[in-house]
Amino acid sequence: MTEKIAANGVELAYRFDGREDAPVVMLSNSLMSNHTMWDPQMAALTESYRVLRYDTRGHGASGVPEGPYTMSMLGEDAAALITALDLERVHFVGLSMGGMIGQYLGANYPERLISLTLCDTACIMPPPEMWDERVAGARENGLDAAVPATLERWFTEPFRAAGSPVLDKVAEMISGTAVEGFAGCCAAIRDMDQRGLLASIKVPTNVIVGALDPGTPVSAAQVLHEGIEGAELAVIDDSAHLCNMERPDAFNSAMLGFLARF
Repeated sequence: MTEKIAANGVELAYRFDGREDAPVVMLSNSLMSNHTMWDPQMAALTESYRVLRYDTRGHGASGVPEGPYTMSMLGEDAAALITALDLERVHFVGLSMGGMIGQYLGANYPERLISLTLCDTACIMPPPEMWDERVAGARENGLDAAVPATLERWFTEPFRAAGSPVLDKVAEMISGTAVEGFAGCCAAIRDMDQRGLLASIKVPTNVIVGALDPGTPVSAAQVLHEGIEGAELAVIDDSAHLCNMERPDAFNSAMLGFLARF
């Protein structure tokens, strides 16, 4: 069941699943999604972990403060949520925007992390004009209009052609995202440059990326892999941006194999 709690000046929606006595895995969602994007991971994770999912500010059932937001703001939200829920340390797993939040936590709150998994993400996302155009389009036409192009970026053509019900679920998440929340988070991604943080991340780190991800490609994952000392890299074949939803078995294997060592 989803609950809400105040953290860093915003009301964040969250839910726990799994064993209460187990280590906590905290999952952080992508832009234009919510905590249910992690449904394909739940059966695998809850066997051994207590799972905390939350909606990033401006998304899902969380509050939608007026933007723009910054990546440090989103990172402080996550850190404040860990504190508000009286958790000592967590395994943090973030995809895309969630992985950007994870980088911030790894550099600034290493004492709150057992491990860090960064999925289909990057430490910088140029050009800024692209993000301004996406915000302008959302304000003018709503996020329903963004669904076709987003699905093309997030999933491979064969997966889309097969007509998976995952596509309808993701389309619903995109359409259900508040325009102000989307715009606020776009500003955070547009203005982000975390290249200087990578060397200071000393938490055990696993980088996972879809082999065919066009937005945060393997080359972006390699920057993280090379910039974070001791980081590991797993490339998921035949998948694009939401590789956790497109190839959940392969993703879960890469994630769980890493988590089990800590």
